[in-house]
Amino acid sequence: MERKVFQLGDIIQMKKNHPCGSNEMEVIRMGMDIRIKCVGCQHSVLIPRAKFEKNMKKVLRSKEAEGEVEEM
Repeated sequence: MERKVFQLGDIIQMKKNHPCGSNEMEVIRMGMDIRIKCVGCQHSVLIPRAKFEKNMKKVLRSKEAEGEVEEM
């Protein structure tokens, strides 16, 4: 199985919506556990990396891609 690629600062979409209704989360800490922050209500959650990778759908906006746009 291919590992999902994500970086610190990326906005990702989860399989399930947050209770506030938003499904966009920002990665704010990486390690064995991943801390994500809801873009809608700013609530943050610390979850194990394996569970995060299982429940992550896709990367919506990458911090790296935004950096390339700002340089131009």
